[in-house]
Amino acid sequence: MSGPIQVGQLYPSNVNSGLLGRSKNATSGSKPNEFQNILDQNLLKFSNHASKRLEQRGIQFSKEQMNSLNQAIDKAAAKGSKDSLILMQNNVALIVNVPNRTVVTAMDGNSMKDNVFTQIDSAVII
Repeated sequence: MSGPIQVGQLYPSNVNSGLLGRSKNATSGSKPNEFQNILDQNLLKFSNHASKRLEQRGIQFSKEQMNSLNQAIDKAAAKGSKDSLILMQNNVALIVNVPNRTVVTAMDGNSMKDNVFTQIDSAVII
């Protein structure tokens, strides 16, 4: 899945198949928004700002990189992180709102130089 990130495009994380693989009978008593809530909690989103920065800086992610990013967000969430700096091996830094699973902004190596990252509560290096 290498290619430009598009606004509004969603990227699935490693969704627990048990949540989505229920039979029709198992979900018939559930609330109408339950499925949407599960879906929202397991999708990686890119803000409009982040999408523009990715495009401007020519940053693209492979399927493996997207999987690594999803795993990094899962680790940050497990530690109770809210806003995390994720440093990737391809010399890319992302600021991610962990509870919403939304990439807020993205920087390449040149953009990171002499930068101070504020309003983050964690960092994940992958």
